[in-house]
Amino acid sequence: MLGAIAGDIIGSVYERHNLKSKEFVLFSPAARFTDDSVLTVALAEAIMDNADFGLVMKRYCRRYPKVGYGASFKRWAQAAESRPYNSWGNGAAMRTSSVGYAFATLDEVLQQAEFYASFTHNHPEGVKGAQATAAAIFLARNGAAKDEIKSYTTSRFRYDLARTLDEIRPAYTFDVSCQGTVPQALTAFLESQDYEDAVRNAISLGGDSDTLACITGAVAEAFYGKVPDSVAAGVRKILDEELWQTVARFHAIYTPIEKSRLL
Repeated sequence: MLGAIAGDIIGSVYERHNLKSKEFVLFSPAARFTDDSVLTVALAEAIMDNADFGLVMKRYCRRYPKVGYGASFKRWAQAAESRPYNSWGNGAAMRTSSVGYAFATLDEVLQQAEFYASFTHNHPEGVKGAQATAAAIFLARNGAAKDEIKSYTTSRFRYDLARTLDEIRPAYTFDVSCQGTVPQALTAFLESQDYEDAVRNAISLGGDSDTLACITGAVAEAFYGKVPDSVAAGVRKILDEELWQTVARFHAIYTPIEKSRLL
């Protein structure tokens, strides 16, 4: 989950100012956390506390009202009674990283990814994006090789992972759909050498940079074991105390090797 949040923060500066390059300052002075981080933390809290995710999301939205939520989500969050709004957007995938850690089997991960996505993103593509992301994280943290993750994602979700980053990058533009974000984010992970390289790959594509890097960063953290200490320190400086403590609590439960450097 820390890898997802770091990706969001690093990518926040480049969402509307695409680079198409891997050469950039990792933590720009203007970097901030966005709705991607806020809703990622909200889902982690809901899982840890066995709480109603819809109510938790609404509470977080009230607490952090100006972090870049989409218009449909804001209407949903402000309504007294909210039904899912059939979204196929990448919000389902960007917030789902904790699902890949919190459940013991791949079948559970798929079921829970669908459950938590469907509070808002109950369109088949929204559900698929969340499932593919959570499954990749689960496989990565359980020792699957990149080829295995790629093969599973291609066969189970029918995502096209055949194109390279160099093939995707020139024509890639801002795209908030799951189908236009998750395959590209996974490709950025698959071509990476380490966590930082994965995030740089994602941001170099352009488009919805914070969400691309959030998804890529989540899978990269699971695969490479942790985020670098310098990246964790960068996140610590930007997240507020309440968000940080929830992140630390989640990692203490599900990735205890992280505990000492986060608490």
